[in-house]
Amino acid sequence: MTVVDTDRIEMADISDERTLDMMFEWLEPTPEGFKVEIVEGNIYMSPQRRTHWRIILDIIEQLRERYPRESLLSDVRIDFPGLLNGFACDVVALAEGATEDANGRCRYQDIEFVAEVISKNTAANDYGAKKATYATAGVPVYVIVDPYTGTWHLHTLPKDDEYRSVLSLDFGTPIDLTATLVGLTLETGEFPRD
Repeated sequence: MTVVDTDRIEMADISDERTLDMMFEWLEPTPEGFKVEIVEGNIYMSPQRRTHWRIILDIIEQLRERYPRESLLSDVRIDFPGLLNGFACDVVALAEGATEDANGRCRYQDIEFVAEVISKNTAANDYGAKKATYATAGVPVYVIVDPYTGTWHLHTLPKDDEYRSVLSLDFGTPIDLTATLVGLTLETGEFPRD
């Protein structure tokens, strides 16, 4: 039988002192053509696909009818509520008069619209943890575009960590955002499929 002197055992440090800034610094430089996000403390790095980018660009071009260029972002880090959530959303539309936080980053409180285009390896985030985080953050309009199924999913009316209104339809059916802050309709007929 082994006797252990508990007075001499050092306890492992169980505190988690990681910060989003530290984690993003570990990843620099990011390989060209890759998108990096931290979702609930987990690091995700995925390559940008041509189909993915074409849909993102199509959405941004349509949003330009309502939003000035400086209010639209793609793949720019925004920190969200919750433990270690630093997302690089596919498309973000910011409210007029949006301001930066103390670190010079866009604030999630200024977001009126987010769109995520599904990638196979990170789809669970877009449909799960990120959707819940966007709802918690009060993002009024969240659209998921899925080029694998040829469908889009409109989420509105955030409450707590969920959206109370969800509409899912096929590519070719416009996304009617006229009753939201966005105030326009997104055409989806030219969204490519994977």
